[in-house]
Amino acid sequence: HLPSMRTPTVMIVGLVLCPCGLLLTLTGTLAPNWRQVSLVPDQPVDLILEQGIWDMCRERQSSHDRLCGQSDELGYFEQVPVRVAQGMMPTSLAVTLLGLLVATLGVRCWQKEPRHLLAGVAGLVLLLSGLLSLVPASWYTHELWALPAVPGSTLVVGYSLVLSYLGSCLEILGGLALTLSFHHCCKER
Repeated sequence: HLPSMRTPTVMIVGLVLCPCGLLLTLTGTLAPNWRQVSLVPDQPVDLILEQGIWDMCRERQSSHDRLCGQSDELGYFEQVPVRVAQGMMPTSLAVTLLGLLVATLGVRCWQKEPRHLLAGVAGLVLLLSGLLSLVPASWYTHELWALPAVPGSTLVVGYSLVLSYLGSCLEILGGLALTLSFHHCCKER
């Protein structure tokens, strides 16, 4: 049987979803908006506090005046879900980059035949990276209303948390797609 010149669909899916997941996870990790605190008592009605895993910002919606680097008077950054996210999100990003490097070597569009075993291993690495970011995002979401905030204020999920979730899911799906390359290895044996 002649080797096919075409890159298998599962590999293309993996190589499209995982970089997208990486971008979303990177934005989610860096942007200070895992949680929004609004309607804070004794503060202007249009004030929104944005809390991320590295920084806190306050913004007046009427004037769009935004000030980051707010002091953490309630011990928000000391909380375990925030600490875990600070450790696991960057780790996930590093593992994703490693997985994409291995995937690139495995898929090798410039060769006649992709390296299915290497692509499958890359899929496992990328699956792991997705789980590494899904765990802190899920835990933070579960603890969102328990994390310290001014009593009487309104708490909602921020866009960074949503992006982290979506990025994790894309990495997991892309990783799963690439692990399907193992199927080809089994057929060859």
